[in-house]
Amino acid sequence: MLGIICAMDEEMKDIKEHMILESEKAVAGMFFLCGTIEGKECCLCRSGIGKVNAAICAQIMIDRFGVDKIINTGIAGGLDPSIHVGDMVISSDVLHHDMDTTAFGYPYGQVPRMDVFSFEADRELIDVAKSVIEEACRDHKTFVGRIVSGDQFVADKAKKNFIRENFDALCTEMEGAAIGHCAYVNGVPYVVIRAISDNADDSAGMDYNTFEKMAIERLVDVIVKMVVRL
Repeated sequence: MLGIICAMDEEMKDIKEHMILESEKAVAGMFFLCGTIEGKECCLCRSGIGKVNAAICAQIMIDRFGVDKIINTGIAGGLDPSIHVGDMVISSDVLHHDMDTTAFGYPYGQVPRMDVFSFEADRELIDVAKSVIEEACRDHKTFVGRIVSGDQFVADKAKKNFIRENFDALCTEMEGAAIGHCAYVNGVPYVVIRAISDNADDSAGMDYNTFEKMAIERLVDVIVKMVVRL
């Protein structure tokens, strides 16, 4: 079964319209919708904001609903100067930009005592996402690269520059690394897909509000088309 974790109520509502719903269960304050999209079994949930919520959601999907692959969608702030509002980013890997145990000799982002620095996304899911997005979103560019997450909405140049200098990431958001981390320790393939809503600088709040509705429409279209191909 495919797990779909989204960030926004509107996104979940629009994806639900494409589902033949079989069950709806509340677990840990989250609603998990199970059914089919174009004949493919899916479990859909809005995780809520932040890494803890995202990790809880992913683990419940795996443990309670037997999900064997996960797609996480949402919006993000662009970090690379070649990326603009409206572009799409697919994760090659994810990591936590707010993990700091440098006092113990670890680099920024490294989770202590783990055997990896970042959590690699699944190659098949990346390829399917890239193919679908390039067909569906021809008016904007598609990138594959590192996505970083932290429990903060990045909206100032100093923080943006710190993240760019230390992590070589394309965009930043608040959930993907937790989902990738959870998927990694459970041996479950995953991919994170983000529509760029802002440039993670002083104009971020304004850009986000303007772009949100368009981003939701684009992401829902991508998810439904991906499900058909998986």
